[in-house]
This record gives sequence, C-alpha cells and structure tokens, in this order.
Amino acid sequence: MAVVGVLALQGSFNEHMAALRRLGVKGVEIRKPEQLRTVTSLIIPGGESTTMAKLAEYHNLFPALREFVKLGKPVWGTCAGLIFLANKAIGQKTGGQDLVGGLDCTVHRNFFGSQIQSFEAELSVPQLASQEGGPETFRGVFIRAPAILEAGPEVQVLADYPVSSDRLLSFDSSTGDKTENAEEENKVIVAVRQGNILGTAFHPELTADTRWHSYFVKMSTEAGEEASLSSLVPAQVSTSHYQLTRSDLPIFQ
Repeated sequence: MAVVGVLALQGSFNEHMAALRRLGVKGVEIRKPEQLRTVTSLIIPGGESTTMAKLAEYHNLFPALREFVKLGKPVWGTCAGLIFLANKAIGQKTGGQDLVGGLDCTVHRNFFGSQIQSFEAELSVPQLASQEGGPETFRGVFIRAPAILEAGPEVQVLADYPVSSDRLLSFDSSTGDKTENAEEENKVIVAVRQGNILGTAFHPELTADTRWHSYFVKMSTEAGEEASLSSLVPAQVSTSHYQLTRSDLPIFQ
C-alpha cells in the first residue's frame, strides 16, 4: 500500500493530508530527512517558497529530497512545491533560493502577481479526465502562483492557461524581466508530468475535487509495484564454484 509523505515545513500541508484521508490513503507529515525512508512518494505543498527553502536548509533536507527524486520515487509539487522541483526558477527574491530540481523546466516564481491578484479559473484537463473520470475541466486555485515558461522535450503538459496580451507582454526566461518587443505568447503551462515528477502551479488541495490526488496516488502505487517486482527478480549467481567435472557426476547402475 502506498504511503504518501507530505513535506510539513510550512504552507498547505494540512489540506493535502485531508485530501489523502478523503481517498483513504495514509499520509505522513515529513519534517526530517530520515522520515523520507518511511514513505513511497512525496507531496511538496504550496506556501511561501523562500521560507520553505530556508526551513528545508535548516533541517538539512535538500540532500535527502534530491536523492528521493533521483531514485525515481514519485514527487508532486503544488505552487511553491513546483518551484522547488524546477531545474531553473526566475523572478526570485534577492539572493535566490535553493532548489531540489529534477523537472526540466523554467518556472517564474510569481508570474501571476501578488496575493491580491490571486484567482480561480477553469482549466482544460483532458489527460486527468481520461484517467480519473469526471469533467474535462478542473477548477484551479491560483494564489501568488508561478507559471512554467519553458519545458523540456520529456515534459508532458497536462494543463495550460491563456494569458491576455495586457498581462503577458513577454518574459525573458533568463532574467524574468518583461520585454516590450518580444513575440507575444498566449498561454503559459500550469501542470506537467515528467516521469516520476508531477507539478501544478495551482492548489488542488484547496478544492473538493480529489482527482489530482488520486492521479498522484496511482503514480505512487505503480512505482511501489515496480519496486516490488524488481525485488522478486533473483540476483545473478556466479556458477564458477559449482561447475561439475565428469568425476563429480553420480553413477547410476
């Protein structure tokens, strides 16, 4: 059975725990590196990404988090958690912050603006609906939300959001600054998957719709089943010490 860890340093970890309980899934709050050994997957919740990074550094969590991702264990980052998992983040506060990395994308930290510019929107989620059922849309809650400006070839886009020209002139992905004369884009990416990593710029845990949590739990279950199968494959045994000569063979008369 999948045991899902929820990084519980700051932010909406209680809401993620509640969503897991609604699905009948065991969730464990994670605050120390050694606790990661007790879970099969991990949710990094939304919150204040700089504060979360400082707390993670204080508790020496970054090496363990990076190893967790590299081992191929499922990890889901929502909002600030998405920033954590990105290989590159722009629009950060002075001095920047440490990242866990693993997700081949460039994230703008506060793309949609400040707290008072938070919003909700219906997102088209055909892949989610195909796997989890329900409507073809999902109500995304965006709170000081990031957005993915660039994604690598192995990153699967699960949802995007149209941006009007008065909101998005263009962003220089190397600096995060707005530029007046670049080509206009009309969408930004707000949900992705790359192998064992899931990322959403919005907060599914703040809605009654548990399909994203169910989607992630299935990722966790699949990973657990693969690990179990791997453990059943017998190790290769050297036969160099067991080769029989003709004289070793029993004689039947």
